[in-house]
Amino acid sequence: MQSKKILAAVASIAAIASLAACGGVKDGGTASDANAITIGTTDKIVSLDPAGQYDNGSFAVIINVFPFLFSQNYNESEMSPDIAADDGSWNADGTEFTVKIKPGLKWANGHTLDSKDVKFSFDRVKKINDENGPASLLANITDIETPDATTVVFKDSVKNDVTLKQVLGSPAGPIVDDEVFSADKLTSADDIIKANAFGGPYKLTSFKLNEAVSYEKYDGYKGLTPAKNNAVQVKYFADASNLKMAIEQNQVDVAYRTLTPTDISDLKKNDKVKVVTGPGGEERFITFNMNIMPYGTKQKDADANKAKAVRQAVANLIDREELAQTVYKGTYTPMYSYIPSGITGQVNTFKEKYGENGKPSLEKAKKVLADAGVKTPVDLKLQYNAEHYGSSSADEYSAIKSQLEQGGLFKVDLQQTEWTQYQKERVVTDSSDGVYPAYQLGWYPDYSDPDNYLSPFFRDGNFVNNGYANKKINDLIVQQAGEQDKAKRVALLKQIQELETEDISTLPLLQGAQVAVTGTNISGVTLDASFRFRYASVTKS
Repeated sequence: MQSKKILAAVASIAAIASLAACGGVKDGGTASDANAITIGTTDKIVSLDPAGQYDNGSFAVIINVFPFLFSQNYNESEMSPDIAADDGSWNADGTEFTVKIKPGLKWANGHTLDSKDVKFSFDRVKKINDENGPASLLANITDIETPDATTVVFKDSVKNDVTLKQVLGSPAGPIVDDEVFSADKLTSADDIIKANAFGGPYKLTSFKLNEAVSYEKYDGYKGLTPAKNNAVQVKYFADASNLKMAIEQNQVDVAYRTLTPTDISDLKKNDKVKVVTGPGGEERFITFNMNIMPYGTKQKDADANKAKAVRQAVANLIDREELAQTVYKGTYTPMYSYIPSGITGQVNTFKEKYGENGKPSLEKAKKVLADAGVKTPVDLKLQYNAEHYGSSSADEYSAIKSQLEQGGLFKVDLQQTEWTQYQKERVVTDSSDGVYPAYQLGWYPDYSDPDNYLSPFFRDGNFVNNGYANKKINDLIVQQAGEQDKAKRVALLKQIQELETEDISTLPLLQGAQVAVTGTNISGVTLDASFRFRYASVTKS
């Protein structure tokens, strides 16, 4: 696993904070317009530099201000050209993918947007390889060539890579201005905004870190989703209760991420608002740090068989139905696989292997621990973060603690940490074994393909960074990405899920739908197969 640039990420966040403190951009801007769309969220921004983000809060900004080669049109799952001029094509042996981009494109600052910017953007993501960045998504791209100003050639290690166009529209795909961004380190928010280095549907006019961000329509954008409104302001709330109050009192036009299940149920009864739902690929899961979990590789009593038995015992004790219904009021459903329901290749491997047809089994948990010679109770430190994953996380992990402690097999120590610190301390790097033996993570997909539920988690150099590696699984993931025969690809996907269900480096718990709440005068809020909320379609009457 390559070294991650922790200091660069810290520097970027510090620069954003500095910008907010010193007023590095003008305050207010067009968002004061009465016709501006006002959006409320509890999400947090980690970085405005695409190379340093792989989280919902940051990407919610980035997807609206930077262009992509390909994107998903509303209510479509297939990728369409954004600033690309065509659909691209593979060469005869399936190792090179050529894309033409639209001629005459400009950044908001007047700089030329051409093939050099495209190559620069992908090269820097891989070179910086930030610990919180999306570099793992680019693992198949070996080189990029630009024969002329409008031509880009991607060289791919996987023949006829079925995931490439999806990756080009993912968090790894934003195109940035090569005259503004650094080639080898994260660029600060201050520098990005001062340089007006935007080329998406919007440009930023004011920015206060996790307080308010103002957007203005960029008329020079020639891509797939031009803005139907002139201005958007996003307000950041400390918790779901304040966000709920804001939408009820008409302080925001749209509330998106994250209201509690109880809040959503309550708002459905309010005739002054509308509840909008969309397909969900979101999942919630527990991650095991393979180094420092009980009997992990860096523990004094390291034992691979005992460590696996601990993970499998946890899998036998989890009651997903209780979490879905009692904690989340049906807004999430049990997830018994690594690929969620509705996505090609999904198999309920956990329902088949652990517990009793989806219900927990204390007897199976006892047996797997006893067979491996594990002494009970097993001390397990379990970390969660209600700040980022919603206030219901406290109830969710309190329930998980009770489930695991049934029968005296585990003694669970629940802990919580501030999100920015959580993001740094959870990962395994060349200089750190990580801090949390087991911890909460969530996943909001980059694209609607089964690969996106496998590669980022289990492939070498994955974003989870929990010290896990399995060569057989890694090779199968690479193989399925290039398999053109649908039936053969589904068979490979099933095999990967079965092998990973035996290993359990992460434990899937729940999958959920997207939900937004709007005022009755708001239209165009589309939560579709892109799994993203893009502001460009929203209008106010």
